[in-house]
Amino acid sequence: MRIAVPGAIDAAVFRSFDSRARVVRIAGATMGTTWQVRAALPAALGLSSADVQAMVQFRLDGIVADMSHWEPDSQLCRFNRAEAGSDWALSDDFAEVMAEAMAIAEASGGAFDPALGRLTDIWGLGPRPTKCDPDPDEIAQSVRLGGWQQLAFDPVAKTLHQPGGVWLDLSGIAKGFAVDAIADLLAAHGICHALVEIGGECTGRGLRPDGDPWWVDIENPPCTILPPLRVALHQLAVATSGDYVRGSHTLDPLTGKPALHQTTAVTVLAPQCIQADAWATALSVLDTPHATLIAEANALITRIVRRDGSEWISPALEALLEP
Repeated sequence: MRIAVPGAIDAAVFRSFDSRARVVRIAGATMGTTWQVRAALPAALGLSSADVQAMVQFRLDGIVADMSHWEPDSQLCRFNRAEAGSDWALSDDFAEVMAEAMAIAEASGGAFDPALGRLTDIWGLGPRPTKCDPDPDEIAQSVRLGGWQQLAFDPVAKTLHQPGGVWLDLSGIAKGFAVDAIADLLAAHGICHALVEIGGECTGRGLRPDGDPWWVDIENPPCTILPPLRVALHQLAVATSGDYVRGSHTLDPLTGKPALHQTTAVTVLAPQCIQADAWATALSVLDTPHATLIAEANALITRIVRRDGSEWISPALEALLEP
């Protein structure tokens, strides 16, 4: 068993630490998957598990209404249908996601791209099912009409320009944002120590009442015999992108086709889950040599697992591993 532990405990968490708090587990459904929260619930708050479940679900439903490419009335889908030349005022949530998406698109050289909506549509990765792979002409047209470089986003005014025919798909970043949003929601209500998970993406805030961090085991693909890796999620988030469960569903924005190379899984740790989610997607698109270069250049805490069962551990992750 390998253990990854942050270098220091955040002293601020002790201001809200309560060793007598009761750990509750609540769960639900969102974004085509499930969510769950394990929270240290101080008795003094007067909140029940049902209260917490209701406020978490309400928050998640609002995010879906904003950024789902499955809901035809979402703000994202309405933007995708908007006339060429129109400018859209985004919600605070949408604007925050777009700011991070554009930053990581640039830092990754376009490996992460929030404007892949037409490609995910023709490959059947959205609400419209397909019976066969798209033909080369259809792929080429979708690549031409998409691309994050065509988007004009104003982070101050929180507006996004629709140049015409560009479709967004934020499925590579929205879950991570939602994880952070729920952790922030809980903290705003006095629940500062919790583990939040949506579809496998997690963030750990504070500590468990017994003083331990929130422990998470990183899944190994079945093709490997790698030693287990356990992470202390103390003020950290983790996301994994891979093709060993659902097959090749990560698309390469450059070719418009599924990213097929020697990498089968990428795990990224970051202070915020929105960052971990998007970077895990970006590094999954790149072949292993390019992914390792990008990871090192951006000091990412990363593990890349190859199809031959070997792994690459980034220097930033190596620094967290206990001897």
